[in-house]
Amino acid sequence: MDHFEPNNGVLHAEGVSLQTLAAEVGTPVYVYSTATLTRHYGVLRDAVDAHPKAFCDALIAFAVKANSNLSVLATLARLGCGADTVSEGEIRRALKAGVPADRIIFSGVGKTDAELAYALGVGVRQINIESPAELDRLIAVAADKHAAPDIAIRVNPKIGAGGHAKITTGGEGDKFGVPPDEAMALYARAAASPHVNPVGLACHIGSQITDLTPLEAAFRLLRQVTGTLRGQGLSVTRLDLGGGLGVPYSGGAHTASPSDYAAMAARVLDGLDVEAAFEPGRLLAANAGVLLSRVIQVTERADGRRFLVLDAAMNDLVRPAMYDAFHEVKPVVPREGEPVAYDIVGPVCETGDTFARGRPLVPLQAGDLVVFTGAGAYGAVMSSEYNSRPLVPEVLVDGDRWAVVRARPTYDEMLSRETTAEWL
Repeated sequence: MDHFEPNNGVLHAEGVSLQTLAAEVGTPVYVYSTATLTRHYGVLRDAVDAHPKAFCDALIAFAVKANSNLSVLATLARLGCGADTVSEGEIRRALKAGVPADRIIFSGVGKTDAELAYALGVGVRQINIESPAELDRLIAVAADKHAAPDIAIRVNPKIGAGGHAKITTGGEGDKFGVPPDEAMALYARAAASPHVNPVGLACHIGSQITDLTPLEAAFRLLRQVTGTLRGQGLSVTRLDLGGGLGVPYSGGAHTASPSDYAAMAARVLDGLDVEAAFEPGRLLAANAGVLLSRVIQVTERADGRRFLVLDAAMNDLVRPAMYDAFHEVKPVVPREGEPVAYDIVGPVCETGDTFARGRPLVPLQAGDLVVFTGAGAYGAVMSSEYNSRPLVPEVLVDGDRWAVVRARPTYDEMLSRETTAEWL
């Protein structure tokens, strides 16, 4: 469910007309709904809390990579949400948004020594270790800082899943984590060091997962490894279950519900007595945002093809170009007429700047407003200034009020970030 609904024939974000936002802020622009973020967090929180015997003080840590806007993070932080981060920059964003350091998890395969030192300095909840080399580097950094951080070993279960090969992270050939046998050896080595404190295991097998079967297999493997480590006299008190649960990008799409997801995890972890962490990203943010765009023109070819040329481009929403991802496109003010097939494209100078081919829509014309739904995750956060196009702005709506929470830069601001070499 989201809170983007028609009101008097005009699509609104909660109580705010998208026509108003287009006029005030310009297009393209991302629009986020506070009510949807709040509802999605509440649904997952309630689903997890329904199993108190299985989940001991479960942490929900939003995957900052999905949407790192400070106002979005602050909205979730005020609900009690933690943060899953993969860089020093994301840790800094989470802290600035009000997420306590002890609710921040630091993951990622390429943490630099400087980033590890920063994480130690602010006191994050745990650092997820993904390789022997990283463990050695953290031990050295921690020794220098006279610290002993809590860590989890990320297990690669050789179970890959997700909506696209590029977002599958648990397969045998993927770069993330270590195989189970190596994870156990790494855990024991960490336990022998006075400079780190191994507290648990972590796993994340992919993104946009719509079937619980691979997730259950991964969780069962974590349980098995936990039992083996405990049998060796090692303490395992936390399991980081990652994220990855998918969302319905189209009205008829089927995805597992948060309640089914939590019930499955509870069944697998029953009696294990661990603190569980969940790291949702798109599950909370995707359907809480839309990308609002305006039609520049309709180009018709002699062969009958129609190109719907928008002012939004692949540099604003790259998912269709990068992942062949589907986003529904809806007019802000419905028009009458039988649907016609459009190739929906942007102005970037690449054929890849195509959002959809042969998409049936009601007849549209220059000046019409449309939205891409499900754009609140991996949208603005992946945007760029390719073709020297200004970064798309972001707006947060809360009831009848709204605020620009990232402004569109002017061309002068874009150019001022660069300097000309002194010899030119």
